[in-house]
Amino acid sequence: MGNLLYLVHRLPYPPNKGDKVRSWHLLRHLAARHRVFLGTFVDDPDDAAHLDDYLAVLRPLCADLHVARLSPRLGRLRSLSGLLAGEALTLPYYRDAGLQGWVDATLRAGAIDAAVIFSSSMAQYVQPAPGRSVPRTLVDFVDVDSAKWTQYADNHRWPLSWLYRREGERLLAFERAVAATATRSFFVTENECALFLARAPEAAGRIEPMGNGVDADFFSPAHAFPSPFAAGEVPLVFTGAMDYWPNVDAVCGFVAEVLPRLIAAVPGLRFTIVGRSPTPAVLALAGPRVVVTGTVPDVRPYLRHAALVVAPLRVARGIQNKVLEAMAVGRPVLASQACAGAVDAVVGRDFLSAATPDDYVREITALLADPARAIALGEAARARVLARYSWEAHLARIDAHLDAHSGAAFGAAPDAHPAAPGAVAGDRVA
Repeated sequence: MGNLLYLVHRLPYPPNKGDKVRSWHLLRHLAARHRVFLGTFVDDPDDAAHLDDYLAVLRPLCADLHVARLSPRLGRLRSLSGLLAGEALTLPYYRDAGLQGWVDATLRAGAIDAAVIFSSSMAQYVQPAPGRSVPRTLVDFVDVDSAKWTQYADNHRWPLSWLYRREGERLLAFERAVAATATRSFFVTENECALFLARAPEAAGRIEPMGNGVDADFFSPAHAFPSPFAAGEVPLVFTGAMDYWPNVDAVCGFVAEVLPRLIAAVPGLRFTIVGRSPTPAVLALAGPRVVVTGTVPDVRPYLRHAALVVAPLRVARGIQNKVLEAMAVGRPVLASQACAGAVDAVVGRDFLSAATPDDYVREITALLADPARAIALGEAARARVLARYSWEAHLARIDAHLDAHSGAAFGAAPDAHPAAPGAVAGDRVA
């Protein structure tokens, strides 16, 4: 057992969006083996409103924790300082003096054996500086975020295209610097590793994949739920955080380019968009054949009773948890090629894929006309998840790099730290 500093850019509970699902399972994995000192942000009003309840879940997992409040509006204003400093705008967005002070105090207290960084933006808190002892660092980049910004640039007009392209370039420079000093860096797929190596060839031999998993007991067809859909309805379902631009782009494109042709071909078909914080563009889609739910207490009834789950993302990085969760529930899934390439499954056997509006219309109408094939596809999807997507199996990749450096001092308590071992009541919310 060791003492780990774990820095995460967003409160890792509740696990209700893609990055939080991964950071939550990584926290649980680390806390089962080590004493974890968690530094993070709360940036969502819903999370802030229930923060006491969420901290009650996190405290037993942590030796100490510090939660900094982050206003997205003020964060965007603060990020503009990056234009003057010549750095990625992401860095000042996630820069907080209180969190930096807590990190420095934790490191000065001694006996932090390693830092585990979730998302490259948090690596700035353990960069070398006068008076700061930098620990051995493992970085979970998850995705190549810089490539995401470059993709955004390709899908927006000037001046946003210029701003997003600049962000991609500056963030890549920071990612390369972080990977150069980290003991080990992880990405969610082999494809993301290859993408990063093409941009940072000097990182060869220092990075590896650490895949996503899915809680197959929670997302199981064994759970019975009443249907949220009307009798006679043929429900297509999309799930995801609906203030995330790739998700917004996906559903807007699907409704504009695919849904009208499906409605003409499939009586009773309705498209249900399930997810928190829908933007005005998403809300505007609502109508007789499109339902926008907003936040729901449990996404599983929508997945369980869907005729088909669609993931028509045109911009996608890494593995989409929405795809794995739907497969785990045993539902047929149709994903874009951008999503499908990251899933360790067989197209046509475990799930379906499409590239163009014509592909979506053809695949959806054919599947809805063949209930036996839909059942077989869902059963194969569930079997693939059970075989390939255990969280413990994937997250064990990080253990070798923690255990390899364990020694007599590994696990010594940081006696000078303001929070003594177990004294989690001293956590700070700034």
